[in-house]
Amino acid sequence: MTKKEKAEIISEYLDNLYPTQEIPLKFRNPFTFLIAVLLSAQCTDKRVNEVTPALFDLADNPKDMAKLPVEKIQEIIRPCGLSKNKANNISKLSKTLLEKFGGEVPQNMKDLESLAGVGHKTASVIMMQAFGVPTFPVDTHIHRLATRWHLTSGKSVEQTEKDLKKLFPESSWNKLHLQIIFYGREHCKAHTCKTKETQCELCKMLKAVPIK
Repeated sequence: MTKKEKAEIISEYLDNLYPTQEIPLKFRNPFTFLIAVLLSAQCTDKRVNEVTPALFDLADNPKDMAKLPVEKIQEIIRPCGLSKNKANNISKLSKTLLEKFGGEVPQNMKDLESLAGVGHKTASVIMMQAFGVPTFPVDTHIHRLATRWHLTSGKSVEQTEKDLKKLFPESSWNKLHLQIIFYGREHCKAHTCKTKETQCELCKMLKAVPIK
């Protein structure tokens, strides 16, 4: 089975399983989405959604966020982990948005990646889900499944992103990003699919070699 054939099977199966995809993180505007994505690093979406309402009630825009003491931000976001670094980055990027971008979240990768705490994956997620631009952010679930399904060498998330973009049509990137994440969380987990008997349906269909 070729990689292209696998890609077609994956697309059809996930379209049937997840015909609609709701963005897991709750947000009010591009700025609050940026903050929520930043907070989601090494934290569950559920926990982020529990924390952000209190923060956004105080500041849901760069101007108000920049006025908040870093210590106050850290106090609110502490349950998300890495609170000191995240609070500093939130404060810094808010000030940068005001100073360089007129208080607006930029709609291009280069400017997004110039913001404190924003790497390539985070910038890709913002472009995709806040602005609807086709991207294919690769998180741990996508990297793991793409490797398990032999769609990529799995040597790096950067290579995985390139390989997946070649296999799937650009029009499907945004929905597939969420579909594969959902499937990895709910069906093809890290500890499953280690034998033929425990393989998920997609692994069976793709004839994925069980992980020893």
